[in-house]
Amino acid sequence: MPTRRALSVALATSLSAAALVAAAGPSTAGGADRPAPSGATARGYGGAVSSVDADATRAGLEVLRRGGNAADAAVATASALGVTEPYSAGVGGGGYFVYYDAKKRRVSTIDGRETAPAGITKDAFVDPSTGKPYTFTPDLVSSGVAVGVPGTPATWEAALRQHGTWSLGRALKPSIDLARRGFTVDDTFRSQTLDNKQRFASFPDTARLFLPGGDAPKVGTRFRNPDLARTLSSLARSGPRALYTGPVARDIVRTVQAPPKSADSELPAPKGSMTLRDLERYRVNTQAPTKIRYRGLDVYGMAPSSSGGTTVGEALNILENHRLGGGSRLASTLHLYLEASARAYADRGAYVGDPRFVDVPTRTLLSQRFADSRDCTIDPRKASPKPVAAGSLTGRGCTSAAHDEKPDTENVSTTHLSVVDRWGNAAAYTLTIEQTGGSAMTVPGRGFLLNNELTDFTAAYDPKDPNRIQPGKRPRSSMSPTIVLDRGKVRYVVGSPGGATIITTVLQVLLNRIDLGMSLPAAVAAPRASQRNAATTPAEPAFIRQYGSLLAPYGHQLVPSGDELTSQAEIGAVAAIEVGRRGALTAAAEPERRGGGSAGVVSQRR
Repeated sequence: MPTRRALSVALATSLSAAALVAAAGPSTAGGADRPAPSGATARGYGGAVSSVDADATRAGLEVLRRGGNAADAAVATASALGVTEPYSAGVGGGGYFVYYDAKKRRVSTIDGRETAPAGITKDAFVDPSTGKPYTFTPDLVSSGVAVGVPGTPATWEAALRQHGTWSLGRALKPSIDLARRGFTVDDTFRSQTLDNKQRFASFPDTARLFLPGGDAPKVGTRFRNPDLARTLSSLARSGPRALYTGPVARDIVRTVQAPPKSADSELPAPKGSMTLRDLERYRVNTQAPTKIRYRGLDVYGMAPSSSGGTTVGEALNILENHRLGGGSRLASTLHLYLEASARAYADRGAYVGDPRFVDVPTRTLLSQRFADSRDCTIDPRKASPKPVAAGSLTGRGCTSAAHDEKPDTENVSTTHLSVVDRWGNAAAYTLTIEQTGGSAMTVPGRGFLLNNELTDFTAAYDPKDPNRIQPGKRPRSSMSPTIVLDRGKVRYVVGSPGGATIITTVLQVLLNRIDLGMSLPAAVAAPRASQRNAATTPAEPAFIRQYGSLLAPYGHQLVPSGDELTSQAEIGAVAAIEVGRRGALTAAAEPERRGGGSAGVVSQRR
């Protein structure tokens, strides 16, 4: 059965034309030349959107058709994803927004990551009754103590204020209508619900919404969320203060401080410390992007608190030293990709955290001198024993610094969208509520799940760890929204969900496209492997089948990838766009991963 993400406009009618007309006014494009976001690849002109969901892609495309720019379309797409992908994103989460302003020829970013409450303590993840850490899954992830102060509504407002042309209310109208009218349930939505059935059943408000009658919604039925429609309507009328103050804020705080679990639930659901003041004081960070030069292209990413920009950038700087390609060079290229990834992850773990709390050596991590000092530790004929040590910040010779590698608890959910408009502006936006299903706690009467983002802090407190728990701090993230410029104009926009595998997913797509010469759709669809400074390299089964024999002589140990909860072997779910000659656009989403994504263009003709 085709998934909702791949259905055509004719089959997915949940986003009403009436609402879009009300949001945007008369159309300026002819209806006969409006290709539907009906598949994973679209080619054309005038603007493009790529995401994991057809309804969301459609919302963004309509904004572009009606005169909105990339920022306007990104917010509309993101809010629609919060409706149709509620287990991956929504107003209860956070994310990172990277934007290219074509008129100013400048890339800027918005850090909308969730923050730890002011009252959190370093032993917050320790059960006071036992003196031992809470079991991570499902106890800690399904709790109030795991919930960070949401950043998504503030990100939307900041993106529109800084870059957009539409009001927040106008940008949210399509998603309000989508939540009210509903969308068609597909296999992915049902399977994700069933994967979380035990957790969802522990919280009555979540069970009523997502487990009606005790079962996940059936494929092909319509899922409506009128409570979320009302919440989004409040944001449309009043802006972010509708969530950060007032009744919705009070409901969030009550949910965090006293998780509303059922009487027969065995989950401990430890309470959190979030207060109304934590919500009132939340602010996004507007900051400069990371930037490196690769093969003559300028690669921009997200600076800390995300580790995406520094880690992707460092790995590319290492690879810049080598002639990469297919054919006789393919085995060596894949070997170097895995070895560069391992070193970049070692340095990520040693040095990257929230720069408001720790001194992150961002400039050093992105310098070619530092990359050269890491590159010379790579044996071109043999895989290094893992984990490798972090690099010395002096960048002199092939030196390393002692560092204890710690387990990475970042989960595999999240979502990403890419947008390019007719003026050459571009947005790469990755947003999340962390684990699939977040904390499993729905704010009563509000229709959205709260995140469990604070589990991205290193679980065991270490005063030397840059990612240790601290009040008001943003946990380190792997989200890697990326924009690549070619001589000052957008060439690629790319990003992905996938927890700690996001970095390698974005890196591998760029490697596939730039060095291996694949088309963008092929670069997105190609099988993946994710070396994150571990003794083994998780890889999709297709990667092992195709490349295992090539990498065996180097000593790489490939193991099948898989999520411990769902046995899901997929790595990432990319949404990307390429801008070619004379403004020709190629939008590429996943053809199969996560049920298949949705790519669309404004027009197939110039």
